[in-house]
Amino acid sequence: MPRRSQFHQAHQRGAGPSSLLSSLTLAVLMLVGGAASAQSGKPGDQDGAATAQALTRLREATQPRTLSAEGQTLLDRDVIKLDGYAYCGQATSLAEQGEFRQSIRAASKALFLGERDKKPDLQALAHRDLALAYLYAGKIDEADQYARSALQFPGASPEQVLAPAHKVLGDVAARRGNQAGAISEYNEALKTASERYRPQIIVSLANALNASGQPKQALEQLNAIPAEVRDALGSFYLRSRAAALLADDQPEAALAVYDQIATGDRTADSEYQRLWALVGVGRVHLKRGDKPQALAAFLKATTLANGLRAKFHSEEIRTGLFGDMQAVYDQALALAVEQKDFQTAWSLSEDSRSRQLLDSLRGRTDDALSGSLTLTQLQGMLRPGEGVLEFHAVGDQLVVWTIRKDGFEGQALPLPQAALAKDVDDFRRSIIERRRDVDTLGQGLYAKLIAPAKLGDTKRLFIVPHGPLHYLPFQALHDGQGYLIAKTAVTVWPSASVGGRLWARPDRAVSALLAFGNPATPENVPLPGAEREVKEVSDLFKQKQIFVQQDATKGTFKLRANQSAVLHVAAHAEVDDVDPLFSRILLANDGQDRGLLEAREVYGLDMHSVSLVTLSACESGLGKVLKGDEIVGFTRSFLSAGASSMVASLWPVADESTEALMTRMYQSMSEGADLMDAMRNAQMDVQKKRRFAHPFFWAPFNVIGNGRMQLGS
Repeated sequence: MPRRSQFHQAHQRGAGPSSLLSSLTLAVLMLVGGAASAQSGKPGDQDGAATAQALTRLREATQPRTLSAEGQTLLDRDVIKLDGYAYCGQATSLAEQGEFRQSIRAASKALFLGERDKKPDLQALAHRDLALAYLYAGKIDEADQYARSALQFPGASPEQVLAPAHKVLGDVAARRGNQAGAISEYNEALKTASERYRPQIIVSLANALNASGQPKQALEQLNAIPAEVRDALGSFYLRSRAAALLADDQPEAALAVYDQIATGDRTADSEYQRLWALVGVGRVHLKRGDKPQALAAFLKATTLANGLRAKFHSEEIRTGLFGDMQAVYDQALALAVEQKDFQTAWSLSEDSRSRQLLDSLRGRTDDALSGSLTLTQLQGMLRPGEGVLEFHAVGDQLVVWTIRKDGFEGQALPLPQAALAKDVDDFRRSIIERRRDVDTLGQGLYAKLIAPAKLGDTKRLFIVPHGPLHYLPFQALHDGQGYLIAKTAVTVWPSASVGGRLWARPDRAVSALLAFGNPATPENVPLPGAEREVKEVSDLFKQKQIFVQQDATKGTFKLRANQSAVLHVAAHAEVDDVDPLFSRILLANDGQDRGLLEAREVYGLDMHSVSLVTLSACESGLGKVLKGDEIVGFTRSFLSAGASSMVASLWPVADESTEALMTRMYQSMSEGADLMDAMRNAQMDVQKKRRFAHPFFWAPFNVIGNGRMQLGS
């Protein structure tokens, strides 16, 4: 029976079926649809019903009734209880700070109290706050939903509800590229906005006008803002003005405004604003057709970005700027590729992954793996027969780097990201639904991704994915003769710099096991196969601690996590796609704690004695794909906390084949193989069994991090 994450049962977000769904959302749908298929062995009729049920669960997860019920549960646990309006205040403040999940939780409490006490004005405010939190988190479908519902409550305050709700709808339309709709909603917001709120809406309106090809009208709106208000808006106003001037074919005037930003008063955000001024200078040079100067300006901006501490800037969203740091790196990277400077492009890709991770964490926790290695440093760590294959999707191209100890090659492949995402989604669907066309689809991806790299005699491959490729089981790609795993052992890295840093950690003798299996809690579906799995794995270790069912608690985990070199967890997992730091593993409820181990808690643990973390849990390898970096969630949290390597799953796994694969992997390591070779041996052996020959059974697990890790005696 497949292990199905509780996320599939009650915590999925709403979405419609489309080939352009985000990779994560579509992957989630396929996971659920595939579960029924794996159980029955009959892909087809049941898959359609299962997918329909999954879509229903996805929609229900963000529905008011679901959030209201969650709000009641959270309120019951509050020692000091506030009134609903105070929780709305909390929700707004938390959203402004970038604490999106916490903001949604506070708004959910207000929503429950508004419904319980029959206060439509409080319900309207709660819906407004949910709209804002989802907007700031980039979940525009949910933001649209709650902004519209906020408008429906009788007696809703025009200034406090109607104007902000229309502003959110304008922001949603702008992000969707519907500038006409954005302009209409901003104008509607201006009808009821307070004097204090109006300037922000006007700047957003100007940005939408500029984006729709009306820079003169945008400048008219900006010019109408009183001078003292412009000063209060500061660089956010100036950036909008400069962009409109540039679009109006006034590059010199735009350059003067960017210089004004760069040399303005020194404040806490002055370096951040100077970064955007440099970006503006780069765009002025692009307008002039001077691409080398444009690249130089963008490189200065990225260098400045690398040294800035991350912070969530709600002012950008409030003024409709939607500053996208990753777009700066991508623009510089694209220019470097155009000039055939693939080494600079590689450095930019590495920097962007580190930067985007910091932007996601925003100082809420420290990451021990931040920073970049040079190409020379990385090559010095590679051994003969090893290679790094790194990807970066930008525009309509997929940039690919092949790095060996004595070689470096970069190339740009004509693979638009949307088309690539569809190919990956089709391949995953074929795997999870156990279709017969899996090898054919795998051959198509092999031809696009692996063949151009000319790996030659590379026997050990370290892959750095990007975008939708994070969801791709590279080991299951097929060249027409056999799977990639038959040719080379595979390890996945969040970035090449992270891989190198993990290699640089001291080698440790690995011999003791700490295992958690089938945690007992009312929120869990029992996993008897997981319990058998940890017991079979433990037979390979002389030193071991095993905790199953009611003994597999979060408290025990946090107390003992650093006491053994191998940590094996066979349990359910949930992905939080609003905030990956709230992704969680479901451990046993001990009566005082629900047993939900969140990724943000893992960051705070000391796991430097742990060499290997195996998360034999559904979706453990998933999380939120950042634009420039890896998937943030369990993977990064365990590695940053001190673990050197991980094994994590990409889809719901079947109990019996997982038992066989895990047992074979550890057995192979006990015989002297390192982690990546042991996984290769296990995957090759499991697929030899006729009933497990399909990649669904043998390919779900990735080795992440230090694939060279070995067990001690």
